[in-house]
Amino acid sequence: MLPVRRAYELDDRPEEQRWLIDELWAESAVGIVGGEPKCCKSFLALDVAVSVASGTPCLRRFAVSRRGPVLLYAAEDALDVVRRRLAGIAEAAGTCFRSLDVHVITAPSVRLDARKDRDRLRETVATLEPRILILDPFVRLHRIDENAAAEVAPLLAYLRELQRERQVAVMLVHHARKGAGRIRAGQALRGSSELHAWGDSNLYLRRCRGDLVLGIEHRAAASLGDLRLALGGDRDAIALQVVERDHAADDDTVEPSLDERIIELLAEADHPLSSRALRRECRVRTATLGEALRQLERDQVITRSSAGFELARSPSGVSVSRTSLQTTGNGNRKQPDDELPGETEAGSAEVQPAEG
Repeated sequence: MLPVRRAYELDDRPEEQRWLIDELWAESAVGIVGGEPKCCKSFLALDVAVSVASGTPCLRRFAVSRRGPVLLYAAEDALDVVRRRLAGIAEAAGTCFRSLDVHVITAPSVRLDARKDRDRLRETVATLEPRILILDPFVRLHRIDENAAAEVAPLLAYLRELQRERQVAVMLVHHARKGAGRIRAGQALRGSSELHAWGDSNLYLRRCRGDLVLGIEHRAAASLGDLRLALGGDRDAIALQVVERDHAADDDTVEPSLDERIIELLAEADHPLSSRALRRECRVRTATLGEALRQLERDQVITRSSAGFELARSPSGVSVSRTSLQTTGNGNRKQPDDELPGETEAGSAEVQPAEG
């Protein structure tokens, strides 16, 4: 028989013990720090590490309820880069870097889909007893198909088991799809929807008209509104900080991305559109449009034919939603005229693969 308790016998946790970091991360919570590339996800994760290890407010604003050891694995950054960033954040937080109880895993790889590595990670957590385990990023921790729920779920289940066994918070840094700023943040995470459903506390970073915006989401608590952040400080103390804004001066309108504009135009058209027609409507450079079209085609959001471009259709014949996978191109190669490479006089758009 499975262990059970009557409802009234369940532990009643005092209010002050609900948070690891007040209003930012729940006590012993698992969750995601998500965002598009170059949105300072790693800086935010390291700020959490410094705050929990030192007891200083995260982002110089959110109090830490109980300080303790931190276990960190930064798979994409060289160890000297990790050291330099942690030292800079510690200085910005006004705490001694050498006294930080942050333990950095130095193994060249850690794979959650490999039993040996799972056992080693479990042993390390049991030995160090960290308050939070930070894994950055998820894509470097496995060789599975992130889009397959059946493959993602066991990895997340392992981390949940680890959290429950050791009462350790788990923060998983993960990428969002490019150009998905208008989709609900959790739905914009790359891969299976299991990732969004898994989190108790989730933090989402995105760019909005040049601003870096932090969204906060909790499973069992009210969430703060969006916060604007900025990466600042001097050369030796670079860290994220909350930027106070005059909300009355903010404009709620957000300019659609190029991908969104292309999808909108194709959705409204009753026939395929040539790249020349799309360029005329979007008013962007030929190379920029070409990169966006190539990426949208690779992501199977749009298709092309001799007649031009149109939205891709699912096997059932239903057109792809305007909130489908969107990836913003950033090409900057110049073209001598208004035609995209391979475009014919008839208006077809045979975009050639990008060079280099």
